[in-house]
Amino acid sequence: MKVGVYVFATDLDMDPGPLAAEIEQRGFDSMFFPEHSHIPVSRATAYPESYGGGVLPDFYKRTYDPFISCSFAAAATTTLQIGTGICLLALRDTVHTAKMVASVDRLSGGRFVFGVGFGWNKDEFETHGVDFATRHRKVREQVQLLRRMWADDVAEFEGEYVSLQPSWCWPKPVQPPTHRSTWAAAGH
Repeated sequence: MKVGVYVFATDLDMDPGPLAAEIEQRGFDSMFFPEHSHIPVSRATAYPESYGGGVLPDFYKRTYDPFISCSFAAAATTTLQIGTGICLLALRDTVHTAKMVASVDRLSGGRFVFGVGFGWNKDEFETHGVDFATRHRKVREQVQLLRRMWADDVAEFEGEYVSLQPSWCWPKPVQPPTHRSTWAAAGH
């Protein structure tokens, strides 16, 4: 059985690199970082009951970028798998995300796990100009585009929410983007 650690790494805690080294030394297999670009003060979206409800924990306001955290964690370790738990893909540019995922995977020696989710904070989506109601469909298309960019020498895609004219996108991840892999494990 593999056991991992999910960490809301913030500017008030141990930095991701030294923390990852401690986690690896203690025999854990993986470390995952969540994503929230910001938390609007208006707080019109309630903290989900499935997460405990009530008052939003302070660490949501202070999280590091998950790809930067993964980079520091990978650089400080040799065997620890690192990943997003989860990446709010609908709020990100798909092409830049493809480059970041491939770069972290390649530079970590294939230790990156790309966890993708849909998000719960409607306020966050409004700031990014993303329609909260269509986020599931958009993420599905984004994952299709990501897989093409990582697998094809010349990738192209035409969807309702994302598109790409024939393009090169290198580097490719070390791990192949198969349909059975963890590259697109959808969460909430």
